[in-house]
Amino acid sequence: MIEGSADIRPAVKLRYGMVGGGPGAFIGDVHRKAIALDGLAEIVSGCFSRSPGNTLAMGRALGVSADRLYKTFEEMAEEEAKRPDCIDFAVIVTPNAGHYPAAKAFLSRGIPVVCDKPLCVEESDAVELAELAKRKGLLFGITYTYTGNPVVKHTRELIRQGEIGTIHFINAEYPQEWLLAPAEKQGSRQAAWRTDPALAGKSNSVGDLGSHIENMISYLTGLKIKSLCARLDKIGEGRVLDDNAVILLEYEGGAKGVFWTSQVASGYDNAFRVRIFGSKGSIDWNEETCNYLTLSRFGQPTAQLSRGRDPFHPHAQGFSRIPSGHPEGYFEAMANIYKTYINALVKQREGAALTGEDLDFPGAGEGVNGVRFIGRCVESSGKGAVWVDF
Repeated sequence: MIEGSADIRPAVKLRYGMVGGGPGAFIGDVHRKAIALDGLAEIVSGCFSRSPGNTLAMGRALGVSADRLYKTFEEMAEEEAKRPDCIDFAVIVTPNAGHYPAAKAFLSRGIPVVCDKPLCVEESDAVELAELAKRKGLLFGITYTYTGNPVVKHTRELIRQGEIGTIHFINAEYPQEWLLAPAEKQGSRQAAWRTDPALAGKSNSVGDLGSHIENMISYLTGLKIKSLCARLDKIGEGRVLDDNAVILLEYEGGAKGVFWTSQVASGYDNAFRVRIFGSKGSIDWNEETCNYLTLSRFGQPTAQLSRGRDPFHPHAQGFSRIPSGHPEGYFEAMANIYKTYINALVKQREGAALTGEDLDFPGAGEGVNGVRFIGRCVESSGKGAVWVDF
């Protein structure tokens, strides 16, 4: 199978602005490249750094007009809202602690928002943002990137159709090794802010990696967490936030789960793996080999499904871009989230009703759940790894 997704582009690109993502930033550049992949929107505005000089430098590099480069996100939100060519949406890629005030500034002025995950630090702030977006009728996206993968979307359909039966156990892990050394003391900007509670919030490993797991399992299965028991470890010397965690879960309906996150697991790069076991079979998906899915049906030979080669559910197939054997990964998954979000924005502005497929991107509700999950894990661990209700 060599067909990919249809390449239909609007006559006019949408305009977006970015908060964060200045010189040397990792995730901001990922967002910009992902958005550019489909050519549906162009960056026209920004407050890329707390340093006006860095914002100007980044703006020049991106070709953004100087009159649309701002010293603060508050100024950016206020001034953009006044313009007849106001940005169509704002992208927020600051460290976690900056998400809430920046998102609120734009939503309050009627500008839709896409925010990197986790949505914010405190659950009450996440709820406030979700309610604000709903009240104003604004689309609010959260970039839980991996759910944009076509194999993930096909896996969701398999589970919905009952291919593995009633789910009874979930095992998911996300180990990395990059913080095994004290990178935050060796000049790594990523490590410095992720290990700093003033910027990262109340958790590092669970906030960064565990939130991806929680969202992925929720997306694939539709299961709701009933309670959890978490132990958050601080293995790196002198660290005040967790760099390793083990979480036990009970879901409504009786399913059980175990999550493991680590940034101090020697030998692992970005080994996000999900295994879901049901009464009729199981699935096994690994982000590092994300074009393939292992599907086991009880009493039958185990099968490996390949993106681009094997027939996928039509909705999932619509996100597959290139032939089999040509790997699609991180950039394409995020691009798929943006493609869905932007197309939904266009359709909403045309006055058309949005379908479930139109809204197949992580939204404010998923953002709230992610913040709640992080908070409950921190609460459980702080009380001695006890069970807490979700």
